[in-house]
Amino acid sequence: MRIFARVLQAVVAGVLVVAGGHAAAVAVPITSVASSGLPSWSAPEPEGVQAAGAALADGFTGAMRWSREVHTPAPIGSIAKVMTALVVIDSGDLERPVEVPEGIIPYDNKFGASTADLVPGETLSARQLLYALMLPSGCDAAYALAEAYGPGQAAFVDRMNDKARQLGLGGTHFSDPSGLPYPTGHSTFATPADLIRLGMHAMTLPVFREIVGSATYHVPAGPDNREHFWETTNLLLGDYPGTVGIKTGSTDAAGTCLLFEAVRAGVPLIGVVLHSSPDSAAAAAEDAERMLNWGYGPIAGALPFSWSLG
Repeated sequence: MRIFARVLQAVVAGVLVVAGGHAAAVAVPITSVASSGLPSWSAPEPEGVQAAGAALADGFTGAMRWSREVHTPAPIGSIAKVMTALVVIDSGDLERPVEVPEGIIPYDNKFGASTADLVPGETLSARQLLYALMLPSGCDAAYALAEAYGPGQAAFVDRMNDKARQLGLGGTHFSDPSGLPYPTGHSTFATPADLIRLGMHAMTLPVFREIVGSATYHVPAGPDNREHFWETTNLLLGDYPGTVGIKTGSTDAAGTCLLFEAVRAGVPLIGVVLHSSPDSAAAAAEDAERMLNWGYGPIAGALPFSWSLG
């Protein structure tokens, strides 16, 4: 079984190297799949993907399996919150109490932003606010975290851009902790290639992975906070088998976007779609499903039993 699992990984990585009786996956150009004698993609690319920019990569190596406008910067909407979460997680103590500031009201109202229904004056832990940030895509949570960890919005955005530079995201820039259109709809942007790298890094962090893999999260009422119940905006969770995260995004300029990862037969694939539709979250999820079905096609062909990709 161990060798068979490595064979499946090699199908996705693109080559099989056998040495000393053990199989090992090595990243090489995908054109080597056919010559290896392993199952290959039945189509040269996933069919029907509507996104203006997209990428699908090997979750082990980051090697691109398919892409469209992979190095073209584009607005990303709330996918920016992945970086917001990383800055907070990097800061350390996630049990730190954070008081929700009054500023969330004009901030959310100005943009008609998605919220986690936070109330000014209540106090939640940073960990709880990360769930509020990532599941319902709470811009109020992003604002509260930025105020606490910047401290202040401008200082926090600087930290986001510093982290982007550390990760080598040369085609990425942040102007707002939520990814909202400030000062313009194109002020926060990234390339599909950068988002793959960002997502891969984020998903190595256990606390981040746990949060974005959660479909729901409940905060009981306490002496300093009201009760909250949050549901994920990621339509793939619960719908597409093997989905493990990670983040949706949507603004007028960005359209609907989705950064996603799935793990099937022990093989992770990570991908992103940008501007799948002007306003349909379902369109972004459908694009992601098309890409994942294509990406996992060779694995389905290698399995000695029937396996539905849907």
